[in-house]
Amino acid sequence: MREDDLLDAVFSALAHPTRRAILARLAKGKTTVNALAEPFDMSLPAVSKHIRVLENAGLISREKDAQFRLCSLNTDPIQDIATWTEQYRHIWDARFDVMGQLLNDMKETDDEPGQ
Repeated sequence: MREDDLLDAVFSALAHPTRRAILARLAKGKTTVNALAEPFDMSLPAVSKHIRVLENAGLISREKDAQFRLCSLNTDPIQDIATWTEQYRHIWDARFDVMGQLLNDMKETDDEPGQ
C-alpha cells in the first residue's frame, strides 16, 4: 500500500468516535474483542466491523491466545501521522504568533486611558 493510501486509511479510521474509543482502551493494553465491545451500545458484529477498519488501517493487530482473540494497539501509524503533521508545524506556529500579537495589541488598546 502506498504511503498516501496508508495515511488516508488511518485518518478515515480515526474519524469515528467509536474507533477512537477502542484505540484509547487498547492504549491500556491487550484485550479481547468482547471486552472492547462491552462499553458500547451496539452489537458485537458492529464493534467487529470497527475493529476490522482499525486493523485494515494498521492501527491494531489481532492474535489468537487459546480460544481468545486478543487485540493490541500498533502505534506505528500514529507516529506516521505525527511525522506527516510535523511538516506543517511552522505554519501553525506562525499563525498563533500573529494571533497572540493581535490579542496583545487589542489588550493594550483597551488598557489605554480615556477608552
